[in-house]
Amino acid sequence: QVQLVESGGGMVQAGGPLRLSCAASGRTFTTYAMGWFRQASGKKREFVAAIKWNAGTTYYSDSDSVKDRFTISRDAAKDTVYLQMNSLKPEDTAVYYCAVSEAVGWTPVMSGNYAYWGQGTQVTVSS
Repeated sequence: QVQLVESGGGMVQAGGPLRLSCAASGRTFTTYAMGWFRQASGKKREFVAAIKWNAGTTYYSDSDSVKDRFTISRDAAKDTVYLQMNSLKPEDTAVYYCAVSEAVGWTPVMSGNYAYWGQGTQVTVSS
């Protein structure tokens, strides 16, 4: 089992930054990749970014609204993944979830490939 705890969410004005953190505990040695997803009210959960834990290879949503503004990183010593979000827009308002995949054949964007999920942290961007 892996437990995930997200933090860093909150309310920010449009154009501002936020950094989300996700600390993993438990059986973290089996982690292959970690990802960030978000779900806005009334919408489906969508992929934001992911990182292969050992290699550090990063993946981002193809959405123009995400790439070039968000950066995923990890601190292996702390078993923590981060999502740095810059130039935030009101449409970034959502609950942000981190997730862990243990699967070598993992596809970053597929939520079904992730075995463990955090409880989510609310990000609200005001205009």
